[in-house]
Amino acid sequence: MTKAMYLGVWMDHASAHLMEYDTDHIETKIIESKFIHETKEEAFSKSESLMHNKERHQQASYYKQLAEVIKDYKGVVLFGPTDAKTELLNIMQADRHFEKIKIEVKDAPKMTNAQQHAYVKNHFSVGYLEPISK
Repeated sequence: MTKAMYLGVWMDHASAHLMEYDTDHIETKIIESKFIHETKEEAFSKSESLMHNKERHQQASYYKQLAEVIKDYKGVVLFGPTDAKTELLNIMQADRHFEKIKIEVKDAPKMTNAQQHAYVKNHFSVGYLEPISK
C-alpha cells in the first residue's frame, strides 16, 4: 500500500478490508484470518479445547497482523458488524505505539466494496484531523 495518512478497516472475525484513503483514490488490501471453517472442523473433531486454543492463537495472529499495518497511520476507522473491531481496539489501546493514532470504532452492516469505499471517503472527508496533502 502507498503512504496515505488515513485507513478505513471494515472487519469481522474472518477478514479485514484495509482501505487506504487519500484525496485521489482508495486502495484496498484484504487480510484474512487463518481460522477458516475447515481448520475449525478439523480442530473440533479432535477436541473442543484444542479448537478454542487454536482459534485464540490464530485470532491473536490476525489482530497482530492488522495492528502492524495500522501503526503507520494518523487516523483509522474500524467498522463492521461484529465485535472484532472492539477486540482489536482493546489490544491496540494496551500498546503505547498506538497512542498518537486517532482510532475510531463504528458499527456497520455487511457492505459491498463500493459501500465500504463510500463509507471511508465520507468518514475522512468531513473535517477530519487535518487537511490531506501530498
